[in-house]
Amino acid sequence: MNCAIDSHGHLLEYGASRQLALEGATTIKDTVARVRDYILSNPEILNNTDTFIRGGGCDHTSWLGAAWPTAADLDADPIIKGRPVLLQSKDCHAQWFDPLPSSVEGGIILRDDMGAPTGVLLDNAQELIQAPPLTEREIIQRFTVAVNAALAYGLTSVHDAGLDPGSLDFFVRRAESGHIPIRIYGMKFFDENEPYWGNATKPFVGAANGRLTARSVKIFADDIYVVSALRTGGSALYEPYTDNPETNGFMRLPSEVLFEFILRFLRDGWQVNVHAIGDRANGIVLDAFEASLKGVNVSALRPRLEHAQLMTKADIQRLGRLGVIASVQPTHVISDMWYAQDRLGPERIKTLYAFRSLLESGARITLGSDFPVETMNPLAGFYAAITRVSLTGDSPHGPGGWFPEERLTRQEALRGITIDPAYASFTESELGSLEAGKRADFVVLSADIMKIPVEEILRTMVLATVIDGKVAYVDRRFAQLPLRYRIF
Repeated sequence: MNCAIDSHGHLLEYGASRQLALEGATTIKDTVARVRDYILSNPEILNNTDTFIRGGGCDHTSWLGAAWPTAADLDADPIIKGRPVLLQSKDCHAQWFDPLPSSVEGGIILRDDMGAPTGVLLDNAQELIQAPPLTEREIIQRFTVAVNAALAYGLTSVHDAGLDPGSLDFFVRRAESGHIPIRIYGMKFFDENEPYWGNATKPFVGAANGRLTARSVKIFADDIYVVSALRTGGSALYEPYTDNPETNGFMRLPSEVLFEFILRFLRDGWQVNVHAIGDRANGIVLDAFEASLKGVNVSALRPRLEHAQLMTKADIQRLGRLGVIASVQPTHVISDMWYAQDRLGPERIKTLYAFRSLLESGARITLGSDFPVETMNPLAGFYAAITRVSLTGDSPHGPGGWFPEERLTRQEALRGITIDPAYASFTESELGSLEAGKRADFVVLSADIMKIPVEEILRTMVLATVIDGKVAYVDRRFAQLPLRYRIF
C-alpha cells in the first residue's frame, strides 16, 4: 500500500496516555488499583510523595453505572492518599484531580450534593490545574513511544492537531538534531488570550528533509474533544440535547472571535483548521469561512473543518460549495453509535458522521483517528469507514452497519488515508501515491485490504513501513524471510 497518513492525531498526548494507561478499566476501583500498582512498581515515585503522577485513558461511561469518580476515591487508598494525581479522560475532555473551589468560564467543576467540588474538571476548568512542566527526558519518552507505535501501525505521516508552543519547540529541536523518524504536519494552537502571531510568525515547510511542517493554525470553536462532546453535552447545538433539554451546549469562542481571526490568519498565509462538533458550531464556523473566502482562491488556502461531526443538511451542501475540507474520524462512529441517539434523538442523528453525504456535496474528506481518543491503527479507521459496524461486527442497526447509506467505498476510504490528507497538507505532489518523482513512502501489508473480506481487515499485519525509501519499521517475522520474498 502507498503511504498511510493520519490527518488528525496527537503524538505527545498519545505517548502520555501510555505511561499510566487506564483505558480498559471497568470500575472506579479498578482504575484506582492501576494507579496504586503504578506507584508501587516505580521506586522513584513510591519514595517521593511529591512526585506528580499523570495517567490517561479514563472512560467513566464504560464503568458500572457510568458514575463520575471523585478525589475521595483516590484518597481512600493509603498508597495514593496525599499524592498529587492527575488522570486524564480517554477523550482528554476531563481530568480527575484533588477538589478545587474555583470556577472558570467555559468549563465545569463537578460538585456533590452539598456543592463541594468532587475533583473532576471538564473543558476549560482543566486549566485550573498547574502541573509542573515536563522535563526534556519525559517529553522524549512520550515522543518515542508515540512514534514507534505509529510506525508499527504503518503510519508514515501524522497531522498533529494542535501544537502548543512547547510541543512545537520540541519538534523543532528534534528536527534540528535529525531525530524525527516520521513526517509531522503540525497545527499551531490558537489562544485568543495571547497576542496575535499570524503576521509575526512565518509558516515553515519541509524542515528536516520534509519531516516537519507547521503552516496551519488550529482553532477550537466548541467543546474540546470528540467523544466527550456527545457524551457530556458540551458541543454547540441549535436545539437542546434530547437527554439533557436544559442545555444545547456552548461555544468555546464567541462568533466574533472566529470571524476576526479566521480572516486574519488566512490573509497572513496560514491554513486555518477549525475544530467543530455540534451543528450550531459547524454552522457558525462555515459562516466565518464563507465571509473570509469571498473572492479568494480556496484551493490555495485549503481551510479545514476538524471533525465536522453533526451538520444540518444545508451546511453539508455549503461545505462542499465552499471547498472546505472535512477532516473526519471514522472510529468515532463505531464508538459513538451506541449512545448517540439518546443524546440527539432519532431525526437529528441522521446527519451525524454523514460521510457519504459530505462526499456527495463535493467536499473532499480526509480520515484520521484523533488518537489517543481512539486507536492509532489506520486499518481500524478504514474498516469503520466502509462498514460502520463495531470491531465485533455489530451496530445498533444490525450487521449491515449504522446508517449504512453513509458508508464509504474501499477506494474512497483508501484515498482518505493517502492522497486526500496529502492534499490537505499541501503535499500531494510529493506524497499520497506511488508515482515516479514522489517520495518513496509506503507500507507493506500481509494482505490486500482492497479485496479481502471485511472481517479480515483488522487481522491484516503491517510487515514494514518505509519512509524516503528507507525501512523505518519491520516486523520481525518479515525480516526473517529470505531476500527473494522481500521487495526492498
